[in-house]
Amino acid sequence: MKSLETHHIATTGSSSSEPPAQEPEPSERGHAPASPRGLGAQRIPSPSRPRDRTEGRLFEGYLLQNRYRILGVLGVGGMSAVYKAQDLRFPNVTRLCAVKEMFNTATDPQVRAMIVRNFEREANILATLSHPAIVQVYDYFTEGDRSYLVLEYVEGKDLETILAETEGFLPEAQVVHWAIQICEVLSYLHSHEPRPIIFRDVKPSNIMLDNHGLIRLVDFGIARIFQSGQKGTMIGTEGYSPPEQYRGIAEPRVDIYALGATMHHLLSKQDPRLEPPFSFHERPIHKTNPLVSRELAEVINRALEYDINKRYGSAEEMQRALMSLSSARGISGTTPFGAPAFISGDVLALWRFACEDEIRSSPAVHNGVVYVGAYDHNLYAINADNGKFLWKYATEGGIASSPCVYEGRVLVGSADRVLYAISADTGRILWTCPTHGSVWSSPRAAFGHVFFGSDDRHLYAANIHSGRVAWVFEADGPVRSSPAIGNDAVYVGCEGGVVYAVDISGQLRWRFRARRGVTSSPALTEEAVYVGSQDWHVYSLDIRSGWSVWRYRTGGPVISSPAVSEGLVFIGSVDGYLYALDAESGHLVWRYATDDQVTSSPTVAEGAVYFGSVDGAIYSLDAQTGALRWRFQTDGPVTSSPTVVDGVVYIGSADRYLYALPA
Repeated sequence: MKSLETHHIATTGSSSSEPPAQEPEPSERGHAPASPRGLGAQRIPSPSRPRDRTEGRLFEGYLLQNRYRILGVLGVGGMSAVYKAQDLRFPNVTRLCAVKEMFNTATDPQVRAMIVRNFEREANILATLSHPAIVQVYDYFTEGDRSYLVLEYVEGKDLETILAETEGFLPEAQVVHWAIQICEVLSYLHSHEPRPIIFRDVKPSNIMLDNHGLIRLVDFGIARIFQSGQKGTMIGTEGYSPPEQYRGIAEPRVDIYALGATMHHLLSKQDPRLEPPFSFHERPIHKTNPLVSRELAEVINRALEYDINKRYGSAEEMQRALMSLSSARGISGTTPFGAPAFISGDVLALWRFACEDEIRSSPAVHNGVVYVGAYDHNLYAINADNGKFLWKYATEGGIASSPCVYEGRVLVGSADRVLYAISADTGRILWTCPTHGSVWSSPRAAFGHVFFGSDDRHLYAANIHSGRVAWVFEADGPVRSSPAIGNDAVYVGCEGGVVYAVDISGQLRWRFRARRGVTSSPALTEEAVYVGSQDWHVYSLDIRSGWSVWRYRTGGPVISSPAVSEGLVFIGSVDGYLYALDAESGHLVWRYATDDQVTSSPTVAEGAVYFGSVDGAIYSLDAQTGALRWRFQTDGPVTSSPTVVDGVVYIGSADRYLYALPA
C-alpha cells in the first residue's frame, strides 16, 4: 500500500488525465423518417469536390467546411433546412450532429440583412444557454449566401409526430409529465441573465422526446431576448399564440398560453391551427376526451385565459400546479413506471428525538448509539434503543455533514469551516482540522486517515489520530460531495462539475467532467463508479479510466447519491422520482413518483429501498418492483438519508425530529 505523504496538489487546468465528459448526445430534429440507426456509420464515397445543390438542398455526402458530411435531410421549412451530419474531426468514432441551414434568397438588401440578423440571434442565444433540455451549439459559419448552425443531434420524435402515431388519446399522466419538464426549461429561459428569453413558439412540433423519454426544446429560430415594455413583430404560430402576441408583445406569460394550447392539442387531438382563434374555452377538453381529469382541465384553462393577468404568473407557478395533480403522482392507477402512489399501510415510530433545529445530515449508528448533526450547531449522541439523550457537542456552525465513526472517534464537518474528531463515548473534543471553507462534505475514514471536502475547493486527507493534514488536493470547485474509497483511491465530485479519482498519496488518476456541479457522492463497485450530477444525469464511469460507460437522464438535477444493490442503481432526482436503473446498461427498470424533490440518498436493506422526499414523507419500496411497502409522514421536508441497522430505519427531518421506524 502506498504511503500518505504531506504535499499539495493543484490540478486546475490539467487535461492530460481527463477523458471526455461522454460520447456526444444526439440533436435537434433527430427524427429522420425511418432512418436506420447505423446511418452515421455507413461508408459514403468521398466526392472529389462538393456536389452541386439540387432544389436548394445539400446532397448526401456533401462536405461542409471540409468537416461536416451530410447524411440526410431531417426537415425543410420556408427559410431553413436541417440535416443529419457526421463530424469528421473525430475519425475514430461516429460523432453525429444536426446542421441547420438558413436560406437567404431575399433580393431586398434590408430583408437580407434581417434574415442574417435573425439567424445570428438564434446562434447567439443558444450559445449562452446551458440546460439539459436545450440542444447544444457546436459551431457556426457562413458559406456564400447561406449560414449554418451545427447543433447537438437528438435521436427521437417531436410530439406532433407522436400524437399522429398514437391511436386513441395520450395518457394524462404522460402529458402532465412532459408539461412539468417544459415548465422547468421555460423557467430557465425566463430567468436568463442579463435578460429573460421568451421562446414565443411553444407547440408540439418544437418539442422533442428523446430516446430516454425526456423532453428537448428545439428550434429557437424565433426566440428573442425580452426587454420590458418593448414590442416586436408578431412571430409565432396561429392557434398556439395568445392575443397579445399578435400585437407584438412578448413576455413570459406568452409561453404559458402556448404551453396550455399545446397540452389542449395533445389531450383533445384538436389542432388549434384548424380552429377559430382563442376558442379553447368553447371546446372543453372533456367533450372530446372524457378521460381527462377536471383538475388538469382547470390548470390548462387558466393557462389559456384570454386576459394575460388571469394566467399563471410564471412557469414555476404552473409547474407547481401540475406537480400537485394526482396524475403527476401516479395516484390514478399503476403507471408505466413503478407502482401506484398510495399508502399501503401506516407505520408507527418506535421513538423520535427533538433537536433544536432541522436535521439535514444522515445519522450514523455504532455500538447502540445514534450520532446525528443538526442545524442548531450540535452533534448529538442518542441511545439507539429508546431515543434517550446521551450527550451533545456544540460547533460554531450548522451541521449538514453526516458523521463517520472510526476507531472510537466521531468525525463530522461544520459550516464553521472545521472538521471535528470527538470521542464517541464521552463527547469530548479530540482534535480539529480547520479549512478555509464550510465543510458540508461527509468524512470517510480508511488507511488511518480521514478524507473530506471543503468549500475552499480542496479535498483533504488528515491523520485519524492527530488531525494533521497529510495532503490537500485542489479541485475545480467547492467539494460538497462525500468521498468514496476503494481500489486504493478516493473518488469525489465538486461543484465545478468534475469527478476525480485520486490515489491515496494525493495524486490524480483521472478526472471526468459533467456539464454541471457534482454534489452527489459516488458509489463504487469493482468495475464502476456511479454518481449523479446537477446536469440531470446519472453516470456510470469505468473505475480504472473514468470513461463514461453509460448515462441516464432524469427530469431534474440529481443531488441524491446512488446506492447499488443486486445489479440495480437506486438514486433520487429533483424531478420527484426515485429511479432504479440497471447497473450494467443504465436502462430504467422502474421509477417511483413522490410529491416533491428527492434529494435524500436511498439505502437498501433486506430487499427494500428507503429514502425521504421534500414532500415530508419517508418511503419504503420493494427494491425489485418499486411497489410501496409503507410511507411515514413527517412535518417537514426530508433531505436526510436513512441508515438501517438491525431492522430499524433512522432518519432526520426538517421538522427537527430524528425518527426511529421499523424497517
